[in-house]
Amino acid sequence: MSNVNNWYKLDNVAKVFLATRNKRDTRTLRVSCTLTEEINPVRLQEALDRTVKLRPQFQIRIRRGFFWHYMESTSARALVHEENERPCPLLYGPDYKGILHYQVTYYGKRINLELFHAISDGTGALDFLHILVLNYLKLMHHEELKGITLGSQSSADDRERDSFSHYCDEKCVPAKKLFRDKAYHPQSAKLPYNQLRFFELHLDMAAVKAKAKEYKVGPTSYMGALLMAAFYQDMPARMRKKPITISMPVNLRNYFPSATTRNFFNNVDVKYTFTGEEELSDLILEFDRRMKDALEPEKIKQQMNNYAGLEQIIVARVAPLFIKQPVVRYFTKLEEKSVTAVLSNLGVMRVPEMMEPYIEGYSAYCSTGSMFMTMMSYDKDMVLGVSSAYSNTSVLRTFVQFLRGDDIEVKLYASEVLE
Repeated sequence: MSNVNNWYKLDNVAKVFLATRNKRDTRTLRVSCTLTEEINPVRLQEALDRTVKLRPQFQIRIRRGFFWHYMESTSARALVHEENERPCPLLYGPDYKGILHYQVTYYGKRINLELFHAISDGTGALDFLHILVLNYLKLMHHEELKGITLGSQSSADDRERDSFSHYCDEKCVPAKKLFRDKAYHPQSAKLPYNQLRFFELHLDMAAVKAKAKEYKVGPTSYMGALLMAAFYQDMPARMRKKPITISMPVNLRNYFPSATTRNFFNNVDVKYTFTGEEELSDLILEFDRRMKDALEPEKIKQQMNNYAGLEQIIVARVAPLFIKQPVVRYFTKLEEKSVTAVLSNLGVMRVPEMMEPYIEGYSAYCSTGSMFMTMMSYDKDMVLGVSSAYSNTSVLRTFVQFLRGDDIEVKLYASEVLE
């Protein structure tokens, strides 16, 4: 690490993840790349060793201080191993026996990077994964891929920067109302023993883009509105006055010039209360309008100030950690009650042309206490990664029916339920 003291403070989002992770919602993110050939674990380990030298920001362990946790660099070596547990496993906490808060696993043709969300977000994770995959492929196909480089050429200081603190202005104070009204949550019982169920949906990207264009929206609004409508179909009649709220992580690097590999995102919400008379086409347009309104730069800036400003409250600064963490958990639970599900669009994955013959696709999951859907695309394939804490799958079934009703074919894969 570039920090002369070999340690640094956590950003605001990381503090929330540390206080609220549990055995079900481990606050772990997974990004994966599937190749066109079986993984060689020896070469993958060598590729990981090379990648760590380029991105040492991941080589940290989280320590507990009196007032806050902090991150400390470590020389512990990350060891590649075959996947042997559920996606998004526990990577921090008293039950975790490891040192590092990320891991690289493989299964068949797939390479997985899993990390505790306190150390990075989706953008930082994908940056690491892309460099790892390139290093691996260059070891396997040196002559064909020599000369190719990936990843930002930014400095180590830029990649380690807490961009929340850097871009929070003099008005960095929380708004009067931080928490919204309660949203609808499925009445289905949750899976026992803190389990999660994982689904992977493969769609034709061209078909999705064409259908979204018919509705005059982008793929994110299209998927978000269908997910919202699927929840409505699942709602008991007595609860249909409650709003359905889809929360969407927003990469703040699109609003502020930042090369950080640490967390730098906010969530925007699209909330809608159904009347029961909506046409699906009208809902899709309304979802798109509300999403675009929430993404206005001034609103994004104010929301960033809302969250960053909480740390400026003097009581939060001087209170010991054993008091702060229950408070953070309490307010986070209030916040989660205002959200029905999360939809995260990680974007279109692009690689140098010479790498394309070796890459089949990408996918992602995130742990959750309710339902979390990721979107990402590569070549002709759009992949939705769904993690769910619910035993009932009716919302997902309805969502798939909506897609097929729009003539979009869906290939669906489901994981076994593991403790």
